[in-house]
Amino acid sequence: MNPILKNLDLIDLISERHGALRKISENLWNENSEIYITNSEWYIMSRITGGQPTIAHVSKNVDITRQATHKFIKKLESKGLVEVKNVKNNNKEKCIRLTPLGEECYRKNEALKASLEEKIAKKIGNEQVEFLKMILKSDWGL
Repeated sequence: MNPILKNLDLIDLISERHGALRKISENLWNENSEIYITNSEWYIMSRITGGQPTIAHVSKNVDITRQATHKFIKKLESKGLVEVKNVKNNNKEKCIRLTPLGEECYRKNEALKASLEEKIAKKIGNEQVEFLKMILKSDWGL
């Protein structure tokens, strides 16, 4: 057992594992792609995929400041991963969508995460992974 994890409570254990997995995932992508994408950018892309939400909606639904969200969206736009457009009949609102390149990167990253999940399952067992997913998806009554 990793000595760092030995005395952590549930919340800190989840946080440590989440941070480690996100770092591994980010590094795997960036080592194998010419387009550098940060975890925050992936997080924003995950909120956009499959739709055309407004920037305001994305900002409200990510745990990132509004200013930082706008900064990340501009970076994603400069990389050709998202497209920002005006909302019909509303000059103040802008909507955002993944470009075909953004969709392709997102699909490739989903496959990369699936392979990472497979590695975890090989180490701890498929049943344990499924059990963990079930626990994490369940209503904790909080």
